[in-house]
Amino acid sequence: MSAVIRVLIADDQRVVREGLAVLLGLLAGVEVVGTAADGEQAVALAAELAPDVVLMDLRMPRCDGIEATRRLCEHGGVRVIALTTYADDRSVLDALRAGARGYLTKDAGGEEIHRALRQVAGGQAVIDPAVAHHLVDTLAAPTARSAPRLPDGLTPREAEVLGLIAEGLTNTEIAGRLVVSEATVKSHVNHLLAKIGARDRAQAVAYAYRTGLAG
Repeated sequence: MSAVIRVLIADDQRVVREGLAVLLGLLAGVEVVGTAADGEQAVALAAELAPDVVLMDLRMPRCDGIEATRRLCEHGGVRVIALTTYADDRSVLDALRAGARGYLTKDAGGEEIHRALRQVAGGQAVIDPAVAHHLVDTLAAPTARSAPRLPDGLTPREAEVLGLIAEGLTNTEIAGRLVVSEATVKSHVNHLLAKIGARDRAQAVAYAYRTGLAG
């Protein structure tokens, strides 16, 4: 990593992208190398521009921030900070499982973002204190401790997609239900089919009922 932290901003709202670019441009030791309007563009620009850190919104069209984070972290070399409006347990856990090294809400100020960029670029992990406190309380709850382990290495999101497949929903309908892109749903479907050894959706439905993952 260079002395200057090279940052790529990914957010589907133009005013947010431009506002962040102006804010970060005023921070010492930070250079905004590009902005992306969705996850697909973020992944492509990261490969082209080689930023040190990507500030990633989570809810975006075509490819959401969770899927984009997963793709970026699979190849390594770039660290991701989720910067989002959402602070619910699912969003936080999904982002961290995808490989994000930081999680901030859009209430964060310039100094907080600056500190998070320095820490994550330096190899540390950063979670908004309010989010971290809430997350610890959730994970410490008895229901969290006693939650059953999913079969065949399925993630909670993949299990959720599998349950919706069992309900007869198409990829388009699942994307609408989960508020993610259809490309993200297709990725989840491909991953879960491979994990459970199913050739098609019919076999996946049978597996869902056999393992109790269908409603």
